[in-house]
Amino acid sequence: MSVKHFRQFFCRLQVFSVNIAHSADTLLQYRFCDFFLHQARSVAGQHRVKQLAKLYFRYSAMNAGKSTALLQVAHNYEEQGQNVFLYTAAIDHRYGVGKVTSRLGPQRDAATFDGQFDFFTQAPDVSCILVDEAQFLTADQVRQLHKLAHVRGIPVICYGLRSDFLGEPFSGSTYLMALSDTIEELKNICTCGKKATMNIRVNEQGQRITEGAQIDIGGNERYQHVCGRCFYK
Repeated sequence: MSVKHFRQFFCRLQVFSVNIAHSADTLLQYRFCDFFLHQARSVAGQHRVKQLAKLYFRYSAMNAGKSTALLQVAHNYEEQGQNVFLYTAAIDHRYGVGKVTSRLGPQRDAATFDGQFDFFTQAPDVSCILVDEAQFLTADQVRQLHKLAHVRGIPVICYGLRSDFLGEPFSGSTYLMALSDTIEELKNICTCGKKATMNIRVNEQGQRITEGAQIDIGGNERYQHVCGRCFYK
């Protein structure tokens, strides 16, 4: 219920209460009180939900199941009759443009964002916004998502990498770390058995590459996830 509708509701309620107060019907007065409490609690509950909306950042090294987790969250919402809306980066074409795809197989269509997209004005009113490949967000877009959660009251959950193949942070991830209300790490394992927290880029022969542009779209043939110790070998 919007603030406008909230005010209209109580204006009508005040007029109705005056008529009830002059009524000699005790049962009618009781029913009015019960109705009033029920409506007030409902409005307060809706207002409380709006206040609790947050911006979440769930990050990891590559191949930790970020897209799988996103698809599971979408399913959980929809199983309860709630609407969600998915976004992914337009430049990520590994499985086709506008696709959120788990390495386990499940896939869903998603709207795409580029550097010009405005989340605050263009995102629909739904129960939750889910953003894949969030490292490709701009600083302004992270602010838009933060504002979306706190002003429009829509929870926003972003999934992405924290750093690139050289250990440098992505711009989107930097601002998500700064503005997110809740930050969670999704775990993965290095080949040595330690927790994987870093990413490295390799060539066709599997040899590590330490030069190049920050963004070079690829999958397992192009990137590996490693622990901090293996990253510095």
